[in-house]
Amino acid sequence: MTKRLLIDNLSSRWMVLCLSVFLLLPLAIGLGLVLKSSDLWLTHALSSLIFSQDWSPSESQFGFWPFILSSLWVTVIALIISMPLCLLAAIFLTQFAPNWMLRFMRPVIDILAGIPSVVYGVWGVLVIVPLVADVIAPMFNTESLGYSILAGALVLSVMSIPYILNMILEVFRQVPVELGEASLSLGATKWETIKHVFLRKGATGIISAYGLGFSKALGETIAVMMVIGNVVQVPTSVFDAGYPLPALVANNYGEMMSIPTYDSALMFGSLLLFIIIVTINVIFRYIIYKSEAI
Repeated sequence: MTKRLLIDNLSSRWMVLCLSVFLLLPLAIGLGLVLKSSDLWLTHALSSLIFSQDWSPSESQFGFWPFILSSLWVTVIALIISMPLCLLAAIFLTQFAPNWMLRFMRPVIDILAGIPSVVYGVWGVLVIVPLVADVIAPMFNTESLGYSILAGALVLSVMSIPYILNMILEVFRQVPVELGEASLSLGATKWETIKHVFLRKGATGIISAYGLGFSKALGETIAVMMVIGNVVQVPTSVFDAGYPLPALVANNYGEMMSIPTYDSALMFGSLLLFIIIVTINVIFRYIIYKSEAI
């Protein structure tokens, strides 16, 4: 009996330890970024760091506003493109398509999720950039080299689709079939059943899928960096080049370290990205909480 209690006690402590690691990991990452970037935010005003457009490391000018806006522009546009596509595709695959099509699409979605981001980047350079420069931009009577916010958003939307679509498919799979059958038996049409039963019942899971997709898209680096142009400017159009925070860190970390506070500036950029992702997750958690309360 004592041996069984000892094993049970050890197992409980081990599980609590593992849980503590997961809980402390984000705090450790955030604390590390705060400490590594302290040389910058202790010598510069936070308002000037966040809202300034001046970026000249050699002159100790570190304005992150163009990078923040570029990150938000490309991520929001990518999600605007991918979210309705994922939702409609999930509805079709689970409610209208034959079972063999859903079984066929699942490994296809997994393959899309497993393709390295650099491959998406090469595809973006070869296909999306010329498409934006030669087809989409002339449609709006404007000129673009193709390396733009729109090109980054299109590549990022394709990269986000498998993650969001997989989660929404699982959400619809968890909705009891009996609910849909009961709705149909009461005289509701197929679309009314989808709208009032499946979408309403799965609203929390759908919002969670969008939130996770947003966070993942915000941190994507290589593919977006290859097609967005990497020009330090405040974008005013989707055809302008941009420079997201992940690309800033990836492009410059390890270089120009002889410039004072440059390393801290890159760590501060990582800290800003970390804070934005945490904030977005908190907002989506609040939306989920309110949707569950309805």
